Amino acid sequence: MKKTSIFILLLMVGLTVTPWLQSCTDLNEIVYDKVPVDKFGSTPKEVAALVAPVYNTFQAARSWNFRHLADESADMAVVPTRKGGDWWDGGQHMYTKQHTWTNNNTPLITGAYADIFSSITTCNKVLQMVQNMANVPNKEQTIAEIRAVRAFWYYYYVDYFGQGPLVTDFSVTTLPTSKTRLELFNFVISELDAVKDLLRSDVSSSSYGKMTKGAAYTVLAKMYLNAGVWAGAPQWQKCVDACNVVIGLPYVLEPDWRVSFQVKNESSKEIIMPAIYSALLGGNQIPFMTLHYLDAVALGLSIGPWNGISADPNYVKEYDPADKRLGWSFLTGPMLDPATGKVLITAHGRPLIHTVDITMYEATTNWGWCNQEDGARIWKWEIPKGLSSDLENDYAIFRLADVYLMKAECLTRLNGPNADATTLVNAVRKRAFSPEKPIALATLEDIRKERRFEMAWEQISRQDNIRFGTFLLADPGWRGASDPKHLLFPIPKDATDVNPGLTQNPGY
Repeated sequence: MKKTSIFILLLMVGLTVTPWLQSCTDLNEIVYDKVPVDKFGSTPKEVAALVAPVYNTFQAARSWNFRHLADESADMAVVPTRKGGDWWDGGQHMYTKQHTWTNNNTPLITGAYADIFSSITTCNKVLQMVQNMANVPNKEQTIAEIRAVRAFWYYYYVDYFGQGPLVTDFSVTTLPTSKTRLELFNFVISELDAVKDLLRSDVSSSSYGKMTKGAAYTVLAKMYLNAGVWAGAPQWQKCVDACNVVIGLPYVLEPDWRVSFQVKNESSKEIIMPAIYSALLGGNQIPFMTLHYLDAVALGLSIGPWNGISADPNYVKEYDPADKRLGWSFLTGPMLDPATGKVLITAHGRPLIHTVDITMYEATTNWGWCNQEDGARIWKWEIPKGLSSDLENDYAIFRLADVYLMKAECLTRLNGPNADATTLVNAVRKRAFSPEKPIALATLEDIRKERRFEMAWEQISRQDNIRFGTFLLADPGWRGASDPKHLLFPIPKDATDVNPGLTQNPGY
């Protein structure tokens, strides 16, 4: 069998039960190792299977590495070392929170770099295969989808690492050299401009989880929103224009905010682009990452949580106590034993009461250890009673509330506080207050805070902190002011060892 045929077989065996393929796939229907390579890809089912690895990369965008780098390096989250040594993890969480990372001391950075280029390689590999196939139905649209997903991953790269290699041809084996951040920025824009209107524009169960026109325009909006940082000059109006396209599509702000985070949240018309999860194929591990070991008892779960990530206390304290998103997003308070009604007791003999504050003992350079129960936990995604595996809740990479707030921010940066921007902000706030608590005239500071209240745990904190000029400021209790070099992460030593031709980011 040809090598290409073998690759197709591996795709089919590993991916025919990908969640968004389940409704149209029968594992016993076709023996794909008998399909000649020049005949494969002639049916929608085969094309869906072929492109599945490209869409599976979205899970990496909402996985371990980026969850920590996006929120922990900013002022949203913290993974403190717990009494007994849990979550010291070689110091990488301290380095991430305190901005003391190097190119070789933080596996989160090395992992994120690898996640990006593994995903780009997958896109390039599948793209080459589709381009070389003669009978692919809707071939132009399929190629557009793959190119747009690859552009999404370069958007991530521009954000986290800035300058670096541009690889678009899977057949090229020579080591790439580095492109500037502006060159990569322009590549993302040009790729999306080339394909955005070739993508499907429906908002339906059949388009869910795929790269659509709405998703591509949202990536464009993100690029333009951050152009002042990434490309050297603001492009606020272009961001507004891209947001208008998305808002004009059939997405809706769900009247019930929680619909976008429930177990079966694929029904949400607010989600523009999700990372799709399945308990059987690798699910959403948020309950494991955040809950205390005994929270499972209080919540009626059959899992073994790891007691890791908590909210930065300063972040939680910014919320209006009347904002329902405070209780929807953060788990605090006493955790009760259902059998006795009494507060559970930790292994260290302390009542399991999740506090907003995190007290660090024996602290050196604002670190040390805290009691196991300290810290508000992630509570944004519904955790059903009886859970015995990973969550199946999908994780929105983009949703409409974010687009509303992006547009409001850009309108305000262009025109100062204005009625149109205020209307957008209040539309997002409406779900969070009873009675409603609209802002009379939203300022840029109002919008900055509203993004925080609405988008907690959704990995926008680092990007927003940088754009609003707060990323390098002290985070009281955790770090002092930071060096500007930390606006970018370093190119990991693993990458420069393999390819000495890569350029390192300044200061590392």
